[in-house]
Amino acid sequence: MTPEEEGAEDARERIESILLGGHRRYARGDVTDESGVPADRTQAIWRALGFPVTPEDEVAFTDGDVAALAAGERFIDAGLITADSEMMMARQLGHHLSRLAEWQVVTIWSWLERQPGLEADDEEFAKLVELLLPELERLQNHVWRRHLAAYAGRALAAPDEPRSASHLAVGFTDMVGYTRMTRGLSEDQLARILDLFESAAGDVVADHGGRIVKTIGDEVLFTAEDPAAAAEIALELTARGGAPLPDGIPQLRTGLAYGQVLSRYGDVYGPVVNAAARLTSVARPGTVLCDTGCADRLTSANGLSLRPLRPVSVRGYSRLRPVLLRRRGKPSG
Repeated sequence: MTPEEEGAEDARERIESILLGGHRRYARGDVTDESGVPADRTQAIWRALGFPVTPEDEVAFTDGDVAALAAGERFIDAGLITADSEMMMARQLGHHLSRLAEWQVVTIWSWLERQPGLEADDEEFAKLVELLLPELERLQNHVWRRHLAAYAGRALAAPDEPRSASHLAVGFTDMVGYTRMTRGLSEDQLARILDLFESAAGDVVADHGGRIVKTIGDEVLFTAEDPAAAAEIALELTARGGAPLPDGIPQLRTGLAYGQVLSRYGDVYGPVVNAAARLTSVARPGTVLCDTGCADRLTSANGLSLRPLRPVSVRGYSRLRPVLLRRRGKPSG
């Protein structure tokens, strides 16, 4: 190994030690002994978190890994969660936090590359991680607690409403012609358009008290308890599309549906979600379509116009009845 390679290896070990709170000390069998969690469960949890199962004799785990497994076991012993729900929790944590971690590493590395006089190498990255980690942890913890407070407040305001199944308005907004558009753009231009789209969606949904469930490339899925709020989100967000590329957002279209939705680990499921997606697929550029369930709850909303359209046949629905949603006085798109 050359001196340069040794230096890079030392920097990587330092980064790992900083991030994991210590060095790797345990193989799989040691983790079982130290945590008291059976071997098959530790492997299943590790996979659920998004990591490959390591060879049995490989020293791959830290004191932090052991402590986390033991904490999960205490939750089960206290009756707060079951072994099955622990696995689902691990899967969701792994899914969401892996995306956050990837974004943070790319952001830090990109910042290094833009700094004159600094090399984007392992040593500089290690220094930056050591400097920023405490601040990142404080920021993430605060935002997490703010969201906990918001959701707890809503739960306390409606104590009789089931947490997993509730009536919600569900919306899908997507960029029209996304696949064709990507062929003529550089990676930087595409990234800018996606950033603009996600920023616009985040601002509009938050302003009207909704929640972004997820973004999937060219599409955003959102929910709102109030159908009128969902209608405002859909109309305002869709209206932000149609600007020249690559410094604007392409044309958008939105589908809305209302009804009982199953909420599970941050995602939403059920026929209402499917209906919103199908309505989006048949909406014309720059328009919003809603189902009759949503339209029925918007008839008394001020400033909105509802025009039933001919039934359409889409996957899963032989006669889906779309309703064109517009602001009153606006000509048909």
